[in-house]
This record gives sequence, C-alpha cells and structure tokens, in this order.
Amino acid sequence: MECHPHVVNTYCWIMTTFTMPDAFLRPSSAVAHPGVANNYDDESAQKHYTYYQWVCFVLFFQALLCYFPKWLWETWEHGLMNTIVCGLNIGLRTEEEKNQKKGILIDYLIRHLNQHNMYAFRYWCCEVICFLNVIFQMFIMNWFFKGDFMSYGLKVLTFDDQDQENRYDNMVYVFPRVTKCTFRKFGPSATIEKHDAICILPLNIVNEKTYIFLWFWFIILAILTAVVVIFRGLVIFMPSLRPRLMHARNRMVPEEAIESVSKRVSVGDWWVLYMLGAQH
Repeated sequence: MECHPHVVNTYCWIMTTFTMPDAFLRPSSAVAHPGVANNYDDESAQKHYTYYQWVCFVLFFQALLCYFPKWLWETWEHGLMNTIVCGLNIGLRTEEEKNQKKGILIDYLIRHLNQHNMYAFRYWCCEVICFLNVIFQMFIMNWFFKGDFMSYGLKVLTFDDQDQENRYDNMVYVFPRVTKCTFRKFGPSATIEKHDAICILPLNIVNEKTYIFLWFWFIILAILTAVVVIFRGLVIFMPSLRPRLMHARNRMVPEEAIESVSKRVSVGDWWVLYMLGAQH
C-alpha cells in the first residue's frame, strides 16, 4: 500500500511541521538541512510551526488595525479643519477673497470659543490608540511566532558576531525552508505505519524578509508614537510650553500676541489654532 505524495503534501500543509532546535547548532555536515535531524522521535524537543498558512490572514488583520485610528479620527472629525480653513491655503485667491475667508474663520472661532476641548481630546486619543496599536500588534506577532518575534531583529543583527562553530541563522530558525512532518497510516496488517516526510516551505524566504522589515518598522513606530504621546502630555500639563510651540509654527505673528492668545483660550481652542498654523 503506497503513500501518495499529494496526500502527504496536503496533510503536512494542513497539520504542523517541525524541526529539532538543537540541530540548528550542529555543523552542516551532521544534518541534512538546518533544523532537520534524525532524532525526531523525541517529540518534547520538537519545535512546531503552525503559522505557515495563516501569515496572509494575520497581515490582513494587522492592516485593518493600522487603518483603525485613521478611520476613527475621520469619523469623529467630519472634515472640520477643512471646513473652517475655507480654502485659505489655496494660493490663487484675490486679497478680497482672502479677507472674506479670514472674516468667516475669525467669526467661527469667536462663536465657538472654548468648545474645542473634545475635538482636541479625540485627536490625542487617536494618537494614544496609534501607540497602543503598535504595541498590541507586536505582542500579536510575538504570540503568533510563539515568542520568537520580540528578539527576532536583535538576533539577526548579532548573527555575524557569534562564534562560527556555535552560531545559527535566526531567520532560518524562525522561518525554516525545510522542515519535517510525520504521516501515519494503516499498513497491510492494520498496524500503524509512520512515514517521515521532508517538507519544503518556499514562502518562508519571503516571510523572513517581510518580518525583519516589520520588526524594525514597528520598533521605529513604537519609539516615534511614544515620543508623540509624551509630547502631547507636556502640551496638556505645561501651558507655558504652548506659546513657544505656536510661535515656532507662526513666525510672522508677534510673540506677545501669541502669548496673550495662548493664555486666554482653552487647550482645545489652542490646539485648533495650532493646527490651523499648519494649513497655510
């Protein structure tokens, strides 16, 4: 009774494949491939790979998570900033049109004085969500790869510094190109026969590059979003910082005028004025 290759291939695709972690440290002459050794009967020492067929779905889910803060802000904001700018940031306008638009803008700001705290809070809330989103996704990927993601980039960076005899490529450890699979079936006398199969995982060549990029990208995003959140906290709890920030963005406005306005308006109104400074 033969074991058809397509049956084994399908089975290994559906079920998990495995390597022997200690085999990654052995000399290349002692193993068939990195992680593939002949002592595969020790199931407690096997490292199983369950992520292979789920990578595309997880990446799609992460893409939705990345889009969520943008969608949330657009839902909350309703294009308010574009509405109150009234086309002032468009260069091809006569002075009369600009003065008319400025009058409308000033009238809006006066009539809605001290009514923008929720607007600012929602914006800052979205920035905090961006930071938490990045951290959450890093933990998702670490869980997805059974604890191998958090240190993935660092181990790849230190690969060349390790001793030649004892080092192993962490990319191949997390994303092996060749794994093993055990297929069991009934033999002619109804006894269970165990077949040891070699599985080729060609997509892991792409996966290893994809996730080393994501590791560095998410580390950078985590640092940048953390800095932004801390900076926003300083803006909220240190009112003396606001005039300097406003003046840095609006150099043509006298510093005394900015100081006076920043002290008179609420933090929400200040934030709207600060954002308007980026629209010119």
